[in-house]
Amino acid sequence: MAYVPPHKRHSKDAEKASPVPESLIPSFKKGLHLGCKPGGQGRRERANSSHHGGSKIIYAPHSISWWWLAGAGGGDVIPASLDLEPVSCEIVERKGGGKPLVLSVGADPPAGSAEERPWASIAERIEPDLLACAQRARNEMASESEEIKLSFVARFGKIFFHGDPSDCLNSIRNAATAKLDARNQLHKSFYTNVLNEYMEEIQRLVVPKIGFDFESEKEHYHVKVFDQCRPDSTISCKCTVTKGGELEIHKIELNHVRHLVSDISCLYKDVDLRLMLSTKRILKILNDEESDALGQLITSAVIDPDVKGGLRWSLGKESVAERFHIVGVWHTKYKAYKNQTMRLKLRHADRFDHRTSTGEFANEVTLKLLGLSKHLRDGDLDVSPPTAMVQETLKFIWDHFLL
Repeated sequence: MAYVPPHKRHSKDAEKASPVPESLIPSFKKGLHLGCKPGGQGRRERANSSHHGGSKIIYAPHSISWWWLAGAGGGDVIPASLDLEPVSCEIVERKGGGKPLVLSVGADPPAGSAEERPWASIAERIEPDLLACAQRARNEMASESEEIKLSFVARFGKIFFHGDPSDCLNSIRNAATAKLDARNQLHKSFYTNVLNEYMEEIQRLVVPKIGFDFESEKEHYHVKVFDQCRPDSTISCKCTVTKGGELEIHKIELNHVRHLVSDISCLYKDVDLRLMLSTKRILKILNDEESDALGQLITSAVIDPDVKGGLRWSLGKESVAERFHIVGVWHTKYKAYKNQTMRLKLRHADRFDHRTSTGEFANEVTLKLLGLSKHLRDGDLDVSPPTAMVQETLKFIWDHFLL
């Protein structure tokens, strides 16, 4: 299954959102004061953030970002055929001004050149940083205003490189042999929009094979809100739809904070792998001003399957009191499957960024590593490091999801 640029993909339902289903609506309990932060923390977050789909991407102050190659014989050996090819991706080109680049090594590995146990080398490289980042995250999780959850996940997609192809390839070759934080060495991004064929194969063939049970099928609207008093975060209102067809807030979150990001270019595979440790921040307390403002923004939204993101607002209704502003909206539908230690989410997302007027339909596959996350959150990492669990998990991922 060769990589196909997004503009050449065909989707049966790409242009239309499905009718809104009836759903049970859990009650929303008020929480969290969203007052302005001290200046020091704000400056730190600004230096460690970027934007995606109306939300900021925030890195913890001591976060670690890795990139490396996997699947070549001899561990760190770089194939002589390694090259970069430009691909068309409208949303990336509109933001960056040029076509992104993807690694190419040919269709099949030469005889005897493929790495026999690539998951073992990945586990060996990631475990020390995973434990260190988890320990730091645990030390920072206490909060009266937020419910904070530590999560370790695997995502599948394609690593995009940006810049002059020749310079970029030299940087890749240098980074592939260096054991350093790769964030400042490579200009790259992880594109999570996978082929329809890949998602269908996971659902139709892989899920039954690995023994995952169907858990749920849900639909949400995520309204992204910028608060002038909290300039370094994005408020995300996760909404369901009532039987009367109106939006109702289910949960309010702030940006996830990333502690460890490992992007792995998987040679001779159709998808690449991202392993990420992050903390999820759910807001618990809202004062009256904040509750009223967010409520106004949500109740004034109009569900419209013909617009990007699935929601629109009448003129003048996209902001409240010059403090709260709509900056993005997501319409997501997903199916979830799970076993005792993992949860697989197959998600269709329709996103629109109000600041850049860009949108995209995406198919996304995410594997939440529940067992590992629990151990990293609650276990004694010094006495009982999850070495075997990390290696078994990565072997499972390599065998079943890196097609």
